[in-house]
Amino acid sequence: MVPKKLSGNFRKNITLNAKVEIVQKHHQRTGELTEGVVKRILTKSPNHPHGIKVQLTTGEIGRVKNVLL
Repeated sequence: MVPKKLSGNFRKNITLNAKVEIVQKHHQRTGELTEGVVKRILTKSPNHPHGIKVQLTTGEIGRVKNVLL
């Protein structure tokens, strides 16, 4: 069974403590994804074309590519 994913471009898809995949600034060229749990949502607008910016519980900051369900 393949896990379901939601787009990280919409703030409504992201909640605190949600499991997500982010791209950190220094991995944008390679597209390397980091998996983690949302601690803070940093983007205020309801959507963003490159993904909503969040901070993970580990302190890493990046733009959400996928919200894992």
